[in-house]
Amino acid sequence: MRADARRNRDRIVEVARDIFRSKGYDAVSMDEVAKAAQVGAGTLYRHFPTKEDLYDAILEAWADRVNAAVERALSLDAPARERLMAWLADFAAMLTEHRGAAARITAALGDPSSPFAAKCQTYLGANERIIEGLASAMRPGVEPLQISRLVGGVAVVADTSEMPPGSVASMLEIVADGLLAQEGANLANR
Repeated sequence: MRADARRNRDRIVEVARDIFRSKGYDAVSMDEVAKAAQVGAGTLYRHFPTKEDLYDAILEAWADRVNAAVERALSLDAPARERLMAWLADFAAMLTEHRGAAARITAALGDPSSPFAAKCQTYLGANERIIEGLASAMRPGVEPLQISRLVGGVAVVADTSEMPPGSVASMLEIVADGLLAQEGANLANR
């Protein structure tokens, strides 16, 4: 890709990220993004044929952040519950960064034809790593899709309400307690 084309693409992604974050996916038009990025519609569509393609590019760096959050949680020198809570809090925060993303991503879980399928796979892979990393403390039978849907549900509620941050944390604590086996939960460390 030529340097000027790369600059245009990067500017489009940066501008679109801000617009999606402030207005939500459904409220943003491709024309609005082109105007805000100061590029023609042809330039925008050459890089991103659909709105989903543009949104996917916005979230590209997200996979790296997800993996870093999993590593950070698993590397904590703390009880399993605290490590799990660190991951769940990061997971919910990432889902709610872009207005409406929590609902779209959570609804797309398990749908390989969704434009968000790659992002769902990133979360499912991260949850698989959490389950493996905390295997001795996890309740038997916990699956990555279950964690994704539970935290996604909490994130959707947080995204669509005026809920204070402490309320999200308390809901995630309930999720964590449900995911951990009683002997591994270390409930005394609350």
